[in-house]
Amino acid sequence: MSTVPYIVTTDWLAKRLNDSNLRLLDATTFLEHNGGDGYYNLWSGKEAYEKEHIPGAVFADLYEELSEPESEFAFTHPSRERFVEKISELGVSEGTYVVVYDRGAQVNSPVIASDWASRLAWQLRYEGFEDVAVLDGGLPKWKEEGRPVTMEPGSYPKGNFIGKRNPDLFVTKDDVLHAINDENVIIIDSLSESNYKGETNTYGRPGHIPGSLNVFFGAHSDSKTHELYEDEKLGETFGKVGALDPNKKVITYCGSAIAATWNALILNKLGQKNVAVYDGSLTEWAKNPSLPLETK
Repeated sequence: MSTVPYIVTTDWLAKRLNDSNLRLLDATTFLEHNGGDGYYNLWSGKEAYEKEHIPGAVFADLYEELSEPESEFAFTHPSRERFVEKISELGVSEGTYVVVYDRGAQVNSPVIASDWASRLAWQLRYEGFEDVAVLDGGLPKWKEEGRPVTMEPGSYPKGNFIGKRNPDLFVTKDDVLHAINDENVIIIDSLSESNYKGETNTYGRPGHIPGSLNVFFGAHSDSKTHELYEDEKLGETFGKVGALDPNKKVITYCGSAIAATWNALILNKLGQKNVAVYDGSLTEWAKNPSLPLETK
């Protein structure tokens, strides 16, 4: 059972910046669309971290360190041994709690979502660490409020990460294939409506997984305040697709299982505990011509 909320405010974090049990992780990663069809550009946020970050934060490199280097797909969750080693180096241990933040979902985009932070939070929960929160609005909101930033690198003592992996949070392409015709499972496509309809082709084949329902991950926050909408409004969005039914299992996917974790986190916040993320998402699915896609 977590001792921290799923999502915390800047005020909440500011009051705890000097807490010796806090592990503040900057998970900034950059994704830039080309403006047309084709895969997006990706790069690590390490250089940005070195220029400025919230005081005390250490950099958690999703692109280079916390993904599987041998995988042909971007952001594949690494082996448990690799993840435990890397996350322990960042100071995460039993008795600590983690807050993760980022700089936003996409470069030069109005989309508001802390999905890189939610990706790392999901990875931590998958490997059995529950005391993790995501900072609502991330660094952009923190800076807009005039709160401090620094160039000085953060540092924590090496942790002793123990956690027991929770397989209920993770699904494979085979699990998704079986879920397509399972009335007890709701599959959510977290990408844009145009991508869902197949009007854009980012992953080699356009469209969505048959039977999946579209809930755009970028529709949950106020563009002016960078804050999540109230639970009532969020609940209406997910309620329309039946995703809050406690008797249903929900699977979320997107392109590389980044945006999908933001939808999953909000569902958790709204009380839906039975949520799994398809780690391969469309990057894996679309590459296999034997796996179905539809555009209707």
